[in-house]
Amino acid sequence: MFLIHPVLQGCAILLSLYVAALGIQRFLALHLKQKRRFLWKRHVTLGLITMVVWLAGIVGGVSAVRFFWHGFLLTGQHGITGLILIPFIIFGIISGLYMNRKKRKRLALPLLHGINNIFVILLTLSQIYTGLGVYSAFVLGN
Repeated sequence: MFLIHPVLQGCAILLSLYVAALGIQRFLALHLKQKRRFLWKRHVTLGLITMVVWLAGIVGGVSAVRFFWHGFLLTGQHGITGLILIPFIIFGIISGLYMNRKKRKRLALPLLHGINNIFVILLTLSQIYTGLGVYSAFVLGN
């Protein structure tokens, strides 16, 4: 049971790195005027999957702590960071879907979208470290 959350979140983190690599191609073309191919539909689809898995993982993590350990934010920094991620993930989803539905030349929104999502990736990477501590303390009992 306690392996589902870290495995799914880890897969989402790996997928996010690929999605970011796709987004960097767009950044290079849009802001640095380099000729690059941007796989728009793949970026949108995989980005949305990543963000939804992250949100589901946050809900699942909070629910597991509440159900199994009868508390809230017992996991310390890991739980707090998860909650901090929510508005940034939602902004990433909304801004991405907006740009996908209303395609036009833009500079500011794609840049803000990219900065936001790189920040989200960095925070999720930090979750690996804190998550290992949670797993060790709460699941393994070390």
